[in-house]
Amino acid sequence: MSRKIVAGNWKMNMEAVQARNLFNELKENEYPNDVKVILCPPAIYLSEFSDESKNVYVASQNVSDLSNGAFTGEISASMLESINVSYCLVGHSERRQYFKENNEVLAGKVKQLLSNNIIPVFCCGETLEERNSGREREVIDKQLKEGLFFLNEAQISKVVIAYEPIWAIGTGVTATADQAQQMHGFIRQIVLKSYNQAIAEDMSILYGGSCKPENAAEIFSKPDVDGGLIGGAALNASSFKEIIHSF
Repeated sequence: MSRKIVAGNWKMNMEAVQARNLFNELKENEYPNDVKVILCPPAIYLSEFSDESKNVYVASQNVSDLSNGAFTGEISASMLESINVSYCLVGHSERRQYFKENNEVLAGKVKQLLSNNIIPVFCCGETLEERNSGREREVIDKQLKEGLFFLNEAQISKVVIAYEPIWAIGTGVTATADQAQQMHGFIRQIVLKSYNQAIAEDMSILYGGSCKPENAAEIFSKPDVDGGLIGGAALNASSFKEIIHSF
């Protein structure tokens, strides 16, 4: 059975005092035993927070697809492992769009993470144009097969997938729970066809499109939705905790 997960992606937000206050408020809470809580702060806070995490796991928002060397500003997977980072986002729509990361680069990041015992949270999703033209399944299929499905069964079983409809992120448009379920069910079927039933059933697939306290319970109630990758609502402790308790 897939594990329930709620991950909060802070993106490029919060200065040191704000970040520390939010982390302190979240790390001491009692959460449901069957829900894994992950926080993705900016990289500058990773070392500090990973040493103090109690009821939460700490994830990086990014990693290099290279192991080491003269690559100014990059952070390697081995560096993340050395400070006890457990998870890392890969392929977030903002990285694909603004930093032009393609499936080949993302595959390299996945390899680096798994080689250093870090769990990739692999993001996939379609734009509004791609959805309106009926190509959403084709887009997701290509992203997963080129960026992820080169892994063997032992490797893929460690990965978390996050579906983020790009057209529902920061646009004021929200996908319905049924739309989320349709795509999550499709993703699980791709995993099934590429691997096997056990891996498909155990795969955690998170929803990442403007999930808020108001819609989290309905979205999480769908059979193929195993939790959420939360953006804006993760910057507020009360909202984030309410989402965690929405299962």
